[in-house]
Amino acid sequence: MKNLNKLEADVRISISNPQSQSGSVFGPGIAALCQGVRDKGSLNAAAKSMGMAYSKAWRIIKETEESLGTELLIRNGAHGSQLTEEGSKLLDIYASIQQKLAKEAVKLYQKLVK
Repeated sequence: MKNLNKLEADVRISISNPQSQSGSVFGPGIAALCQGVRDKGSLNAAAKSMGMAYSKAWRIIKETEESLGTELLIRNGAHGSQLTEEGSKLLDIYASIQQKLAKEAVKLYQKLVK
């Protein structure tokens, strides 16, 4: 049991559209891309900071937007990108849920492992 005490629980959530046939969800990867756009002002800079090609980041964004039925980014060409109002709200909601569930998972794990 002493080895179990050294471990921690981790929760990874995703937000999906139950009406979508696509497997694309708003999860940790797309959240990190969106946070990068918020912080850096461009999808290209966000992708590079994650070691990802711009074309892959663009494809992930487009697939997720189509799946969720909402636009996440406003693209300003050479001037960068920014999150839409809905994209920003979704990122904030995702981060809040993720943070709260992660804390609860750690507490629950510690309680159950004893």
